[in-house]
Amino acid sequence: MEPIYWLMLFVVLLGIEILTMGLTTIWFAGGALAAFLISLIGCPVWLQAVVFIAVSLILLLVTRPFAVRYLNQKTEKTNVDSLIGKHAVVEEEIDNLEAKGSAQVQGVTWTARSEDDAIQIPAGALVRIVRIDGVKLIVRKAKDNEMEFSEQMKEQL
Repeated sequence: MEPIYWLMLFVVLLGIEILTMGLTTIWFAGGALAAFLISLIGCPVWLQAVVFIAVSLILLLVTRPFAVRYLNQKTEKTNVDSLIGKHAVVEEEIDNLEAKGSAQVQGVTWTARSEDDAIQIPAGALVRIVRIDGVKLIVRKAKDNEMEFSEQMKEQL
């Protein structure tokens, strides 16, 4: 394979990475660059392909977790994801068995369900949002050390 093909593949993969910024094709661009370099010294096509695959996989497996951890640090949660971990005040008693309950967070009332079906949470209680399931908050009762914030939360609502 002529070196120009590896160079073209490198440029295309690098271009895709620049457009997407998804850390997906950069590893293969590194493999294409390695294959390009060994093709310059006249190695056979099968060796170029092996180097391309090996370098791409090594880069992907070794450096991707490290890069994702450090490059995506400043990503902020938006919309609904930003509610997870926040506190809410129960407006209507939460009882999963009767399929009822609501809680208010940031001035918005949501349907709420307890993380544990066996636990009922009374109105006025402070809860922590564990996850969002469709349009329902899945909550757990706040711990004792979080209860001191309950009065402040109620005043804000």
